[in-house]
Amino acid sequence: MPLFLLLILAGLGAFIYVRHRRKQAQARLLAMPLTDDARRIVARHVPSLARLPASLRPALEGKINRFRAQVDMVGCNGLDVTEEMELSIAAQACLLVVNTDSWYDHLTTILIYPGAFKSRQTIHDGYVETEAEIVRTGESWSRGPVILSWHHSQQGAQDEDDGHNVVLHEFAHQLDDLSGHTDGAPVMQSGQSLRVWEQVFVDAHARHVAKVERGQATVIDPYGAHNHEEFFAVAVEMFFERPGDLKDDEPDVYAQLKLLFRLDPVTWG
Repeated sequence: MPLFLLLILAGLGAFIYVRHRRKQAQARLLAMPLTDDARRIVARHVPSLARLPASLRPALEGKINRFRAQVDMVGCNGLDVTEEMELSIAAQACLLVVNTDSWYDHLTTILIYPGAFKSRQTIHDGYVETEAEIVRTGESWSRGPVILSWHHSQQGAQDEDDGHNVVLHEFAHQLDDLSGHTDGAPVMQSGQSLRVWEQVFVDAHARHVAKVERGQATVIDPYGAHNHEEFFAVAVEMFFERPGDLKDDEPDVYAQLKLLFRLDPVTWG
């Protein structure tokens, strides 16, 4: 057999072996429960998870383990990242994927600032390009990283029913991006119709924009009027934090998110 074919086969064999070992490691992590100390930390920092059905808890704990093994959480501006921070952020991020096969495959880094941070944004207006510094509490980049303010991440998790949660918001963008575009249309679940999704969300976004422009109070955060991807992200925040209000205000949006996440938070305790 020619040498180049032997080299190709050897490389292929090594790739298959590494992938197999990686899957084995992931399976071990997914089957591993949290320690008692880690459970107490999650319960203290993310009290909303007390409502999660008991049948989903083993999956959540396993995915928290996998998430922490995969993602480096890096402190910025002098912040020392603690186990409490890692567990809080991981638990919230994994809530979005607790009952599906979706995963943050390309995410390897989360940057954590003590508080709000400045981000440089380029604005295009025809042929004119301007740059501005914007103060943010969170940011999600395609295929990572995710950038978070710890103060706001902690506040969002502790105030469990105000409809605002920066971790859920930014990780909704990460899920959205798995389709190849962050546009408010994530990868659908098996049997879920993209055509129906688009019709529901485009119509709901149009209603939302009209209310915001009239100065009318809205159940979904007015920030969702910016575009379809932000509307999706703030709807996800409401789905987990104030599901009853979202279902009453936009029942079709709630129904689509229920299919996407394979969860029904209205029924939780």
